[in-house]
Amino acid sequence: MPAQEVNFDGLVGPTHNYAGLSLGNVASMTHGGGTSHPREAALQGLAKMKFLADLGLPQAVLPPQERPSITVLRSFGFGGADDAAVLAVTARQAPEILAACSSASSMWVANAATVTPSVDAADGRVPFPPANLIAKFHRSIEPPQTQRTLRAIFHDEANFAVHDPLPGGQALGDEGAANHTRFAPTHAMSGLHFFVYGHRAFGSKSDEGPRKFPSRQSFESFAAICRRHQLSEASTVFAQQSPEVIDAGVFHNDVISVGNENVLLYHEGAFVQTHGVIDELRRSFRALSGGTDLIPIEVPRDLVPLADAVSSYLFNSQIVTLAPGRMALIAPANCAETPSVKAYIETLLAAPRTPLREVHYFDLKQSMHNGGGPACLRLRVVLNDDELAALPPGVRLNDKSYSALVAWVNQHYREQLTAADLADPCLLDESRRALDELTQLLGLGAIYPFQL
Repeated sequence: MPAQEVNFDGLVGPTHNYAGLSLGNVASMTHGGGTSHPREAALQGLAKMKFLADLGLPQAVLPPQERPSITVLRSFGFGGADDAAVLAVTARQAPEILAACSSASSMWVANAATVTPSVDAADGRVPFPPANLIAKFHRSIEPPQTQRTLRAIFHDEANFAVHDPLPGGQALGDEGAANHTRFAPTHAMSGLHFFVYGHRAFGSKSDEGPRKFPSRQSFESFAAICRRHQLSEASTVFAQQSPEVIDAGVFHNDVISVGNENVLLYHEGAFVQTHGVIDELRRSFRALSGGTDLIPIEVPRDLVPLADAVSSYLFNSQIVTLAPGRMALIAPANCAETPSVKAYIETLLAAPRTPLREVHYFDLKQSMHNGGGPACLRLRVVLNDDELAALPPGVRLNDKSYSALVAWVNQHYREQLTAADLADPCLLDESRRALDELTQLLGLGAIYPFQL
C-alpha cells in the first residue's frame, strides 16, 4: 500500500522560556536567563510547517504540554489552597523547580518517541513507545502527557499501538527519534533502522564515554525497543556516538547527522570508528533493499569545523523528498549566517550524484536559542493511506487550520516572558484557556490533567 512520511511538528507552548536547563546543550546553556518571546516562537514554528505543507508534504501538529505542571509541583510537596498558592510557595522556596516544571521542552517532539512504520513492524501496526527522557528532570515529566496525546491522535488500535515508556534508570535512558534514523529506497518500502547511543550501561569502561557532558541515550534502551518492535538483526545497525562530539555539545545524534530515504549527511567525527559504521550501513542497506546503494555524504572537519556544525545546527536540518531523486534541505537561518556552513551547503547542492538540490533557510531563533532546530521540532511518522485516514482530521495542517492556529497563537500567547513571570497565576490561567481551545481546534477531546 502506498505510504508517505508525515512530519508531526510540536507546537511551541505558551510558557516558552529560557531557563538554561539542559546541561550539554550549548545553546540552552548560553541563553539561560534571557527574555523569551513565546508568540514569535510559535509563529516561527508554524511558518516552517506551512512551508512544508505548501511543498506538498504531509504535515501535522502535536500540541504542547500543560506548563507549569501543578501536578508535579504538588508531588514535590508544594501545597496550598489553590494552584496560585502552589505557584507562590514554589517560587519562594524553590524557583529552580518552578522553572523546570514550566519548561516548554515538549515542543521538541523528535524526542517524543521512536517510531517504526507498519511495513517494518511484526504485527502490521505503527508502534509508538514514548521516550522516558530520564536524563533531564524537566523532560522526564513529559512521558505521561506524551502518552495521552499520542493515544488521542493514534487512537485506532487496528492501525496503531501506543506503548508504555521504558522503565527509568540509566540503563534504559531513551531520548526518542533524535537518535534514530530510518533508511529505505522510498518511505513506503521496508527500511534499515540506524540507532545511535551514547553509552552502554553494562560492560563498558568509564574512560570510554564523554568527560565534559553526560551522554543521554543508552544502547540498552534501543535494544529493548528493537525487541518490542520485533525488528530483525538484518534491519538494524547500532553505532556509538563519538564522546568528543558529545563534549562539544552534540547531545543527540540529530545534531551531528541527518538522513532521509537513501541519503545520510554526517560530520566526519560523528561516531566511534565512523568509517566502519558507514561501511556497515552501506552493506546492510544494500542487502535489505535488494541492491539500492546508500549515499553517505561526509562533511569534513577542514570544511566545517565541529564548533561551526554545532553552533549552526547544520545537521539539525530536515532532509525532505520533493520528488523521486530530488531532495531539499530545510535548514535554520544560522546556517546561512555561518560562512563555513553556507559555503559547504552551496558546494553540496552543486555536487553530482546526490539528490540534494535545494536549501530553504528558516528563522527559528526562538527555538534555536533554547537548544532545538528544525529537526528537533518534528517527529517523522511513515503512514500508509489507511493509517493517514485514521488520524483526527484536525491535526493535519492545511490553509484553514494554519490560519486558525495563527489566530489562536496571537490571541493567547504573550509577546515576551521572563523567569519572574513563571510564578504569575495569570500565566497558568492563560495557558489552560489556550490549551483547552487548542484541543477543540485539533479535535482531540480532553487530554490534559486540568480537563480530566
